[in-house]
Amino acid sequence: MISAVAQAPFRLGVVQNSPRFLKAKQNVSACLALMDGLAADLWVLPELFASGYNFRSKTEAARCAERVPDGPLCSLLKAWTAAKDCAVVAGLPEKAAARLYNSAVLVQGPKARVYRKTHLFGNEKRFFRPGDTGFWVSDVKGVKIGVMICFDWFFPESARTLALKGAQVLAHSANLVLPWGPEGMKIRSLENRVFSATANRVGRERGLRYIGQSQVVAPNGGLLARLGENEVRAFVLEIDPWTAKDKKVHPANDLFEDRRPSFYKR
Repeated sequence: MISAVAQAPFRLGVVQNSPRFLKAKQNVSACLALMDGLAADLWVLPELFASGYNFRSKTEAARCAERVPDGPLCSLLKAWTAAKDCAVVAGLPEKAAARLYNSAVLVQGPKARVYRKTHLFGNEKRFFRPGDTGFWVSDVKGVKIGVMICFDWFFPESARTLALKGAQVLAHSANLVLPWGPEGMKIRSLENRVFSATANRVGRERGLRYIGQSQVVAPNGGLLARLGENEVRAFVLEIDPWTAKDKKVHPANDLFEDRRPSFYKR
């Protein structure tokens, strides 16, 4: 039987912003201003939400990259989440020795854990190394959170790996430009019976147009909330994350117990 504590609603927040390229301080302040009047247990912010995305050179990307967990953005988020009693997933360019990664951090008070994007998209391959952290799941107030970045959604193995590791919520930081991502994440939620929160950005940047449509999806694939294509806003929903532990799709069928991995090999 699920305990009363586990049944408490979980407040899931999503931010959709319109960052100015390489204006990190302004972009961070703008996002925190959107979030400050709302209370959430977990906030999900877009990919590279403070730096902007469309770099033209590795030198340009390196200018705004920082080390994890002790760089200025991580330090600020540690203090902010401690004061707000919450956690934040946020995308940033990460510097690790001479390497650059397109990363996301899960920050919760003094703790920060990094995920490095597994599946790089387009010109990202010119500036960033493919991620080497693998997919992991962390606990936020008793709820298992898995982290993905943008193009990871296109690979079903990303969400399935996180779900098999116990994720109840997929925190999906994104800078979506292709049109299929929002609908695709409905499928990822359905086929894994998990919640997903996609935080995307809006606006145009050096020839790229970002499609917005940040959203939260339920384990049955139902859309719980979706922002517009040009909307700059933060919102919070209460979800029941323990429902993502139920993998029954029929009394005779369990989504994970019925898997037959021996037949999935090439």
